[in-house]
Parts: sequence; C-alpha cells; structure tokens
Amino acid sequence: MGRLSDAWRFCVGTGRVELALRRDYQDSLALIQREIGFRHIRGHGLLSDGMGTYRPYDHEGVRHVHHSFTYVDQVVDAYLAAGIRPFLELGFMPAELASGNRTVFWWRGNVTPPRSHREWADLVRSTLVHLVDRYGLDEVRTWPIEVWNEPNLPDFWQDADEKAYHRLYEVTAHTVKEVDAGLQVGGPAISPGADDWLERFAEFAEHRDVPVDFVSKHAYTSGPAQHVPFGVHQTLAPASGLLDQFGTPRALLKGTRLAGLLVHITEFNSSYRPDNPIHDTAFHAAYLAPVLAHGGDLADSFSYWTFSDMFEETGVPTALFHGGFGLLTHRQIRKPTYHLYAFMARMGPDLLARGDDHLVTRHPDGRITVLAWAPVDPTGETHGPDRHVLRLSLPVMAREVFVRRSTVDDEHGNAYTAWRHMGSPRSPKPGQLDVLHDAAEPARSHRRLPAREGRAELDLTLARHEITLVELTPVTDETPPWWDERRLLGGTAA
Repeated sequence: MGRLSDAWRFCVGTGRVELALRRDYQDSLALIQREIGFRHIRGHGLLSDGMGTYRPYDHEGVRHVHHSFTYVDQVVDAYLAAGIRPFLELGFMPAELASGNRTVFWWRGNVTPPRSHREWADLVRSTLVHLVDRYGLDEVRTWPIEVWNEPNLPDFWQDADEKAYHRLYEVTAHTVKEVDAGLQVGGPAISPGADDWLERFAEFAEHRDVPVDFVSKHAYTSGPAQHVPFGVHQTLAPASGLLDQFGTPRALLKGTRLAGLLVHITEFNSSYRPDNPIHDTAFHAAYLAPVLAHGGDLADSFSYWTFSDMFEETGVPTALFHGGFGLLTHRQIRKPTYHLYAFMARMGPDLLARGDDHLVTRHPDGRITVLAWAPVDPTGETHGPDRHVLRLSLPVMAREVFVRRSTVDDEHGNAYTAWRHMGSPRSPKPGQLDVLHDAAEPARSHRRLPAREGRAELDLTLARHEITLVELTPVTDETPPWWDERRLLGGTAA
C-alpha cells in the first residue's frame, strides 16, 4: 500500500511559547521527543509582552525602539536542544505597538492591529534577521512562519476584521520574503466554521500578488461549553468531522492560485478547551486513533493542541489532569492519548493494511506492527461496545513470531482512572504519585504465535475504549537441546 504518512508527527502545539523557559516544561518536551519525536512545535505569543521583544525608549527627547531577543533565544535554544524546530506563529501584538487594548487570556495577549505597520514590519524583519544570524539561513528556512492565530474570531483579532488581517498578512509576508525568498510564510490560521475565509484569502493573495507558501487552519469537533467550577463539558461530533475539516482547504482552493500548496492543520483536537476532562480519558485516545491513521491523506500536517498540561488559556491550571499529553508538575504522568502517539511512533514505514479499526505496517528488519482501536460512541448516549473483535492475517517470514502487546484502556495505562479510584486527591502525596505513575504505564503481555505458509493469524479482542499496539518479531529459537521445563521441579524429561 505504500508508505505510512507521518503527517501526525510534523508538528505539535504548546500553548504560549514563554512556557519553554520553565525547567519542568523542558523535561516534558525532552520526554515526548525521546518517545515520540515531533519535528516542529507551534505556540502563541512569540512577540507578546512576556517575551520582551519590542522595547521602545526615549533618549534625548527622541523615541527609539530596541528589539530584544533574550527570551526568544532561550526558547528556541530549548526547542533545538530537545530535537524539535519552531513553527513560528507571529503574534500577538506588543502593547506599545498595538492600536488598542483588547487582550486575550490572563497573560493579556494583545489582539489589535499595529498602530504602525512600518514598525510591525521592522519588528518582524528584525526578529527573522536575528534568527537567521543566530541559527543559520538553511536552518531557519525549515521553520514555517504563520501570520497570526484565528483572525476570524473577535477574541483573537479585533472585530474579526478580515480586511485588517489581509493588510497585516500582506505587510508581514512581503517582509518575510525581503529577509529571504526561501523562508516559508502562510496563513490564515482560521478556526473551524470560517472556511469562507479561505476562498477570500486566495482571491486577496492573487489580486495583490502576495506571497503564500502554505495554507493553515484549525480543526475541532466540540460543541458549546457547559461550565462547571474549574472546567467544562462539551458535546462531540464524530471524529470523522476532523477528517472532513482537514480536507476542506484542498477542496475549496481548487482552481485558485493557492491550489497545490502545503496544507498545515496547525491546531486540532476534540476540544479546544484545556479544562475539558475528556482529554484525560481512554475514550479520547480511541476517538482520535482513526484521525492519526487517516489524516495524512488529507493534510501535510496536523498538530495536536497541545502536548503540555501547563497550558494557561483559561488561567493557571487548577486540576491534576489538564488538557495535554502529560502532567508537568507531577513527574510527567502520561495519558492515554500520549500512548496513542507513542504507539504511532513505533509503527513501521511500510503500510501493509489500513481499516476503520486498525493499521498494519512493516519495518525494514521484517517486524510487523499493528495498531488497533475499539470504536467509540462520541454522542455519550452509550459507553460503546464492551468488546471489539479483530481478526488479521499477517505476512511473516518465519515459522513462529514473538508477539508483544501493549494495551491502554479504561483500566490500563490510565492514571486518570487510578486518580478517580483514590478519591481524586487535589495534591497527591509522594506515595500516591508513585501509584499514578505506575498506573500510567500500558499493560503488556507476551506470547508466541505459529505461522503457516508465510502468514500468522492474529485474533485480537479489545476492551471498551482500548487502543493496542501489537509487535510481531520473527523467532530465532536458541533453546539448548537439553532444556525441558517439565524438569523444573525434578520431573522426567520427554
């Protein structure tokens, strides 16, 4: 069937980039890179006040602007040290450069246009020139540059003013290309439900001859938030809705100047809310499994929002489990969705089979890997089937294979369930943390499976909400001729 797409691994989200200054954040980033290995990381606030890039001052009665990159350098250095490259999002507006005082999030990202597009261009130019000087042109050319975040929403761009965004994009894109024509710039980074922006963005880019190297948008399937203290609950559409959203740009941009460009889904998830506990469940991993399996057919990348539980869009986190792949402040307690990504990272490059509930791949050394998942009911009206049976006939080049199975479901590889069983402690004690850490590990089992005429018949029964990774390795039997386990307790050999 060809190669397994790794579009799922191209990028991962991170909230605001300023968090990369924290040691616990860097430790968690090192963990996901060691076990998963993303290529790029995207977050908000590169140019916000917390990063201190735009520093106006008066000297002898004359106004000047100093561009400072102390924190930018520390963030990028931390990324590169972890083996991951930036996917630069240009925003939000420095307060001293902003035309208004409208902000988003508790850390006050300013969402108004610049009062001077010339000074905004100077800031963008200075930032990119500095990055090229520090990290090298060949390196920075590999970092996509996205102009702003969700300008179709008033929360993220004042009045959702489309013409004002087009002007910002035009100024920014030309500035990027002035630094170097090989730098990649794109947008419009819209949220779900605003696909009409894509067609008008294409018309604007063609009419104004504006550089666009890639098209970006976001994808979520959650409904309106039902608020509870320190959290929300939301309805979910089927996960196939995410795949539909991934396919929208190419469908809408056919026949335009932007047809054929790279499509980056720079945020995706079930819910955009970090305080929705759905992210912590085994259901969530099984829900997203078909998206990871099929999303690469529709987009060049799709970036999970976000890897980190230290994610502050709704304020400083107050819950033990919160939004991302794993818990930063409590020793990286990993979640089922983390394990889904870690399982994907163990799949081989050659795709042998793909269905609604499984992937089968081959490694260069002959190993076969299977990722399987149980179907879920996103409506919440049922819990989904108690059992899901899958039978696969797999090509193997051995008489026997060693089968290693790793399982995550409602009871295994699931620290959230253990936390609920122990009474949902607000601040788990060290002993409780040890239990949660152990509970976060997948259940593992091992066996041997015979093969006949080059095929092994693998029967799998999956529990509710289970995702499972099965690795089949050819057996080279080196058992000595005198070994007979019937003699372990002094019995007689055969």
